[in-house]
Amino acid sequence: MEIGIIVVFVLGYLAITMEHTLRIDKLIPALAMMAICWAMIAFGIDTLPQWFDSSSSRLIENFGEWTSEQKHHMLEHGLLHHLGKTAEILMFLMGAMTIVEITDHYDGFSALKRIIKSKKKSVLLWIMAILAFVLSAIIDNLTATIVLLTILRKIVSKQEDRWWFAGMIIVAANAGGAWSPIGDVTTTMLWMGDKVTTGKLIWYLLIPSIICMLVPTLIASFLPAFRGELEESDKDNTEIGPYATQMLVLGLSAIIFVPIFKTITHLPPYVGMMLSLAVVATVAEIISNRQFKLSQIDGENEGHPHSPVHGALSKIEMPSILFFLGILLAVAALESVGHLFNFASMLNDSLDKDVMVLLLGGGSAVIDNVPLVAASLGMFTEGTDDTLWHFIAYAAGTGGSMLIIGSAAGVVAMGMEKISFFWYLKKISILAIIGYLAGAGAFILLR
Repeated sequence: MEIGIIVVFVLGYLAITMEHTLRIDKLIPALAMMAICWAMIAFGIDTLPQWFDSSSSRLIENFGEWTSEQKHHMLEHGLLHHLGKTAEILMFLMGAMTIVEITDHYDGFSALKRIIKSKKKSVLLWIMAILAFVLSAIIDNLTATIVLLTILRKIVSKQEDRWWFAGMIIVAANAGGAWSPIGDVTTTMLWMGDKVTTGKLIWYLLIPSIICMLVPTLIASFLPAFRGELEESDKDNTEIGPYATQMLVLGLSAIIFVPIFKTITHLPPYVGMMLSLAVVATVAEIISNRQFKLSQIDGENEGHPHSPVHGALSKIEMPSILFFLGILLAVAALESVGHLFNFASMLNDSLDKDVMVLLLGGGSAVIDNVPLVAASLGMFTEGTDDTLWHFIAYAAGTGGSMLIIGSAAGVVAMGMEKISFFWYLKKISILAIIGYLAGAGAFILLR
């Protein structure tokens, strides 16, 4: 049964990577493998010899001796735990997407676009990379990617050009998120688990993260894709709305407020995101002088056709949300039966820790980095601010750039821009690997 779960996951993963060949939307295999994996666990729970309790990040001993009723109770508890953690991410994502769409409704990003005067591709590459690196440390790599891809659509009209820029935004955003305790979900896990402190995290990882962003961006600036100038866009001379600048400032401030709210209240980030969304939506409704019902999202022909919040909710990328749900819960199934923990423990017993952490970073490109970091929390006993934890934060945060489905930023970019898995693998992955190894080398030398 355990082998069957792995087979289902591998087949589902292959179907996701071959989305364009099979002509089946990636959310379908993601949801299918999630449901099948958990169904197999439910049918075979009585035969499982072990169980990984994610709430305590430890492998439960003597699980095989438990009664059937106890095992099924643990199954329900585990599934509910994973659904709750996944829902936190999805609600955060939906809130961020809605704020971005409301800001875009008032031409906020068009106002920012006017600041970016250059039509030269190489100059725009550096601007986007630096913005992604800085913003991801402040508002997290996922939200920074959503914001910058929205801006990119205003500037770059040709799809393949946008794919190149989006690929480099993913690399830079993941690098920027690694050195901030709120920049990536894995660094947040280590921070909340008292494995790293904010000061030491920045001290150890800022320079390696900068190198991880600089090296691939420098190489990319010499590639043919970033030579020449951008084609003129039909929207280049479009007049922006009267509230564009105000809504841009409000939208970005609302997103930046989220980590501040989390620090003050110690509540999950999605709570702060919902509060920020409420504030932005209120201002938007006052400006539009319309009333709005959140439950009414059937289309702009009913209810309040000019409501900016209504329009923003109708534009949310629901396929991306469902894909995210499927892939995270499918990985959670592998985690729950102990496969990820056993694999990480095997590496720990047979490899040098630096080599293992580097492989962990590579693994985070294939399998979600959250369960890998969760497994590492139970594997190592080093104290707070040991360099091992900082290396894990770097590897897990930046290693996901090697594949487009290896990070939250990549998954969102894949959904928003319909980027092909194999296109990213051929064009961007090698740049991400070079940056990852360069930053890792810098960390080891500085350590």
